[in-house]
Amino acid sequence: MRYRARKSDCDQCALKDRCCPKEPKRKVTRSIYESSRDVARQLAQTKQYSISCKLRKKVEMSFAHLKRIHGFGRLRLRGPSGAHDEFILAATAQNLKKLAKLAPNQNRIEKAA
Repeated sequence: MRYRARKSDCDQCALKDRCCPKEPKRKVTRSIYESSRDVARQLAQTKQYSISCKLRKKVEMSFAHLKRIHGFGRLRLRGPSGAHDEFILAATAQNLKKLAKLAPNQNRIEKAA
């Protein structure tokens, strides 16, 4: 949708030099989907949206780590059951790495004593 001002209205306006310096009158285009975008922008301002972004980031980082570090750019096992098995193994490996970080390190214990 296009909204246009009259040239006579723009000529009288004090903001014309900043608003449309190279045009005789102001034109504003607005997409027919702008109302949907407004709803999305309002949702993006909510607390629940920020929480979901943080949770989604954790999951996305796990997948990025699998792809970049563990070489999961392509699956080696075929079919849905093969992909499922491969991801179960990868998730197990990631969980073991997290568990290893939580375990007390003997070197740190000896240095502290």
